[in-house]
Amino acid sequence: MGAGVAKLLVKAFPTIDHLCDAPADKIQTVDGIGETIATSVAAYFSDDANAHLIARLRKSGLTLQEEQKSGPLEGAAIVVTGTLPTLSRTEATAVIENAAGKVTSIVSKKTTFVVAGENAGGKLAKAKTLGVEVVDEAELLRRVNPIT
Repeated sequence: MGAGVAKLLVKAFPTIDHLCDAPADKIQTVDGIGETIATSVAAYFSDDANAHLIARLRKSGLTLQEEQKSGPLEGAAIVVTGTLPTLSRTEATAVIENAAGKVTSIVSKKTTFVVAGENAGGKLAKAKTLGVEVVDEAELLRRVNPIT
């Protein structure tokens, strides 16, 4: 399982107990998780050896839950599109997530705003059609680091 899938699972199941108890069909309801991954994750947590490992990790003091973040973008669903002037896509995603925002790949009415760079294309057009706010990289950085 990659880091992207792990992040999706942590967001949907904030504690290890929630994930351990989830059947494959519930895991599959998470956007970005297909049947194969859902079945594999459910099988992993139903295995006795893995349950024993998790119990040992708990006993040694490991906290098995998502750290609750707060920040200026808390609750915001943000789409990044096009080429930004100074940030790579990975860097822009990290900036948003570190400010407690959520990066999504699809523009919808639930999107808080779109960060658009050069050659933004279809996502920019969809944002305009839906009336979703569009900002540039500089505005994103202002929102993440407001001057007090």
